[in-house]
Amino acid sequence: MTDVSGLSIGILGGTGDQGKGLARRFALAGHEVLIGSRSAERAQEAAASLGEGVPVRGAANAAVAAEADIVIVAVPYEGHRALLESLRDELAGKIVVDCVNPLGFDKQGAYALPVEEGSAAQQAAAVLPGSRVVAAFHHVSAVVLLDPAVEKVDLDVLVLGDDREATDLVQALAGVIPGVRGVYGGRLRNAHQVEALTANIISVNRRYKAHAGIRITDV
Repeated sequence: MTDVSGLSIGILGGTGDQGKGLARRFALAGHEVLIGSRSAERAQEAAASLGEGVPVRGAANAAVAAEADIVIVAVPYEGHRALLESLRDELAGKIVVDCVNPLGFDKQGAYALPVEEGSAAQQAAAVLPGSRVVAAFHHVSAVVLLDPAVEKVDLDVLVLGDDREATDLVQALAGVIPGVRGVYGGRLRNAHQVEALTANIISVNRRYKAHAGIRITDV
């Protein structure tokens, strides 16, 4: 297994529940974690909200992108392209993990939105030609990540990308969260159906009042 100890993790758009949940779990696993936001003050407030026992720092997105070893993109899809375009220089040469799900919502529930490049992850790769883009962490329940009563998260994380070293590292990073396993899910061109599957999981959760994830069998 790839050694990820000592790597710092930055989460762009980390003031939302998914970003804060990932920040909490990675910090508890011993990583230095930075939450990013357009407002440094808002990022600091989000970091502080996780409690004194969770050592997370907050800063502006640009500062987090420049400082962190690995950067996770957790912004709403509508701000995805613009944010990454603004941080192209800061993210050059880094592994960028995209967990954005392009979804719409109406009276019938959640549904996948079309993306010109094929998926949010492919859009990130197009915008960031100097970065190593990996798709992962799409189906992780923020409620579960933030719940102190949940010691182990019953979940597999599908990891997709075209750079074997980068996908191996992100698989190992997923594995530092107790109960979670990173599973290679194919090339980046296959990210669309992984992102779109989130709409199905939301439907499952609403019907069964659950916080469902996925497990891959026989691996």
